[in-house]
Amino acid sequence: MNCLKGGWSVLLVLFIIACNQQSKTGNAGQDEQPVNTLRQPAQPSTATNLYEPIDVSPMDMSYFPVHYPLKKLAGKMVTPPVMRVIYSRPHLQGRALFNGILKYNEPWRLGANEATELDVFKTVTLGSRKIAPGRYTLYVIPHEKNWTLVLSSNIDSWGLKQDSTRDLQRIEIAATTGNPKAEYFTMVFKRTAQGADLLMAWDDVLAVAPFGIN
Repeated sequence: MNCLKGGWSVLLVLFIIACNQQSKTGNAGQDEQPVNTLRQPAQPSTATNLYEPIDVSPMDMSYFPVHYPLKKLAGKMVTPPVMRVIYSRPHLQGRALFNGILKYNEPWRLGANEATELDVFKTVTLGSRKIAPGRYTLYVIPHEKNWTLVLSSNIDSWGLKQDSTRDLQRIEIAATTGNPKAEYFTMVFKRTAQGADLLMAWDDVLAVAPFGIN
């Protein structure tokens, strides 16, 4: 009799387990997701930005003194900045710089998209000319041995549309090859004894525009 009770107990336990497994299997597609599906990150409905197309040439800003906003935040700067440059940064993407992206003796906007902008907050000199505080645009005409840097009053314009009638000054600046390669076009100021050099680097080319600061 005890054997029969033990046998029925085992059968009852097995029946309950089978029912529970069947219940879980039947509800898997309704209330639960497979574990590996739950761990996958949600995918965006579209790869594009619905508000504004993503630009492959991001806009950047370089100050003089270098990293001025960070120094101001840290309490190390109490005077206004001297100048800054705002530009978009194209990159090589496997292309040749000259006779590929750029051509010698033809104007280039010094970046991508909108005209590259130079904001001057304190009177500086470029070559022999004083540059008063204000907003300006920059573009260049690259040559094999040097570049022509152009300061223009044609602000808030698209970079491909240079208007030479708005040019304020042209100056020949040094440009060399064989420098460390830069995938992204880069503009940055470097302090000098006379003021600051604006370095313009792309691929192995480096052009330098000297600014004087009193």
